[in-house]
Amino acid sequence: MQCFIRRSLRQTALTLSLALAIMPAHAGQNHVTVDQWGRDNSIATSHRGTHQRVAITQRGRANLSFNTQDGARNRVTIGQSGCHNVADTAQGGQRNILGIAQMGCRNDATVTQSGRRNAIGVIQTGQGNTANASQHGNGNVVLIIQD
Repeated sequence: MQCFIRRSLRQTALTLSLALAIMPAHAGQNHVTVDQWGRDNSIATSHRGTHQRVAITQRGRANLSFNTQDGARNRVTIGQSGCHNVADTAQGGQRNILGIAQMGCRNDATVTQSGRRNAIGVIQTGQGNTANASQHGNGNVVLIIQD
C-alpha cells in the first residue's frame, strides 16, 4: 500500500510539473504525448511559441528525457526502450525537427539546435552509445546511426 501511495504521489507530481511546464503565457498550439511503460522513467519538457509537438515513448526502466523548445513549428520525437537511456534536447528558432530512438541500454544523446530549417536524427542500438550534436544557423542536417 505504501509503495502504491508513493508511486501515485510521484505520478501526480510529474503530471503537475509537466502541466505547469507546458503552459507559458502565450502557448499557442503545443502538443505533448507521453507513453511510459517501465518504472522510474522521467521526463521534463518546456514549450514556448506555436505549433510545437513533443512525443516521447520510454518503455524500459530508468530512462530520462529532457526537452526544451522555443520558437515556432518545432518537433521532438524520442523513442527509448531498454534501460538507463538519456535524451537531452533543446531547440530554438523555427522549423526545427529532432528525432532520437535509443533501443538498448545506457545510450546517451544530447542534441541542441537553433536557427531555421535544421533537422537532426539519432538512432542508437546496443549499449553505451553516446551522440552529441549541436547546430546553429540555417539549413543544417545531421544523421547519426550507431550500433
